[in-house]
Amino acid sequence: MVPNGWEKTDLNHLINIKHGFAFKSEYFRETGEYILLTPGSFYEKGGFKDQKDKTKYYIGEIPDSYLLSKNDLLVAMTEQASGLLGSALFVPEQNIYLHNQRLGKVEIKAKELIDLNFLYLTFNSPLARKQISEQSTGTKVKHTSPDKLKSIICLLPPLLEQQKIAKILSAWDKAISTTERLIENSTQQKKALMQQLLTGKKRLLDESGKRFEGEWEERAVSSLGKIYSGGTPSTSNTEYWDGDINWITPTDITKQDSRYINSSLRKITLEGLESSSAKLVPAGSLLICTRATIGAMAITSHEMCTNQGFKNIVPNSKNNIEFVYYLLTYNKHRMISKASGSTFLELSKTSFESMKFKTPLLKEQQKIATVLTSADKEIELLEQQLADLQQEKKALMQQLLTGKKRVVVDGEVA
Repeated sequence: MVPNGWEKTDLNHLINIKHGFAFKSEYFRETGEYILLTPGSFYEKGGFKDQKDKTKYYIGEIPDSYLLSKNDLLVAMTEQASGLLGSALFVPEQNIYLHNQRLGKVEIKAKELIDLNFLYLTFNSPLARKQISEQSTGTKVKHTSPDKLKSIICLLPPLLEQQKIAKILSAWDKAISTTERLIENSTQQKKALMQQLLTGKKRLLDESGKRFEGEWEERAVSSLGKIYSGGTPSTSNTEYWDGDINWITPTDITKQDSRYINSSLRKITLEGLESSSAKLVPAGSLLICTRATIGAMAITSHEMCTNQGFKNIVPNSKNNIEFVYYLLTYNKHRMISKASGSTFLELSKTSFESMKFKTPLLKEQQKIATVLTSADKEIELLEQQLADLQQEKKALMQQLLTGKKRVVVDGEVA
């Protein structure tokens, strides 16, 4: 049902979409004055994504009209990552970014009928993105074209209502951007804090208010606690699987954000545990991936076991497991450097146990862990706020862009 005063239409009579230029790779550099935009510069939900270390710079001659202006609207015409096809962004700065191939630059033909900000929202709406995906071509990588992008059907309110809708949703975008910057700042602050605290450059205060003193002791990983490897029961024996014992794989670790792990995708039975080299480790053990995704780790929230891609530390009374978690996370690069293998890298139990790190006494370990845990909790809170804002914006978009919720224009509800 089309809302009163709205029009159900395609975009052919409203916009043009211009192809980008195929800039030659021989002129790509790691630094430079001009930046090549790519489909990787787009967020799935719309907006500009700073690629940082993946940024491509261009030093060759630039053809006329392919140097972008601030607030030019671009649409991704190749799906470089899942869900990105049809994603739209506004160019963030003037005369820095280049209009690369597989990006469509949107040019309004009828400014009296459509608002550019509303069009940005339209391309990033679920209704438009579904149409773009269904009309795409390509087997491994999806592609679309200017004609297909212009053929999508959308609901178009009067211009003043478009502008009011865009203004409302831009407030949510600003809140989301602000929260993203806070997360980035907090993450950088935590990295700096880890560098200071986990190397002993910065010493904290003890319970009496006196700064911790004394040299840290260089200790092997084997002295931090008992080290256990994992194992896998026979996959052909159904009696070993679908039990109630959590059996952790590297995928279980890498898919979560928390320091603590609560469950696994697959579970094994007691018979499966006893038939394999897997060992149950108690709550408060550190599970460390030492194959493929070397250095990914999590602390057990209860008793569980792992496959053979792990070395698991059950700490002794002289060590705080959260401190060990942060210490090894900070030194992940050292674990990777010790790994070997032709098919895939693996860190052996002997190499892992012999690695040495400087560590303080237990009381200082606990204090360091408390400070870093607080930093993590601050980031986690911001990430939850970001997720809530994004979900709220998505719900509001669904209502406003379909006319289910009308806005006030010139003192009247549209």
